[in-house]
Amino acid sequence: MGEGVGSLLPFVLMFVVVYFFMIAPQMKRAKKEKKFAAELKRGDKVITKSGLHAKVLEINDKDASCVLETMSGKLKFDKSAISMEMSTKLNAPEK
Repeated sequence: MGEGVGSLLPFVLMFVVVYFFMIAPQMKRAKKEKKFAAELKRGDKVITKSGLHAKVLEINDKDASCVLETMSGKLKFDKSAISMEMSTKLNAPEK
């Protein structure tokens, strides 16, 4: 019976390492992105994941979309298309 536990130990350790170095940080990042999307408001300057710079005009919580104003007009995007990292850097105060 001691052999069974001993041979199972490396798999348990491997799962623990994978969880703490891969799964937990990814879950934390997803939670931050969801919070960022929920806190978007009119007038926020944002950058989409494709690199489009815009300002939020309208937010529609029914279908999780928002209307963005660009230099060429208004475009409707899904909230998930807005980049949290780039938008945060854009709005960060200059040092």
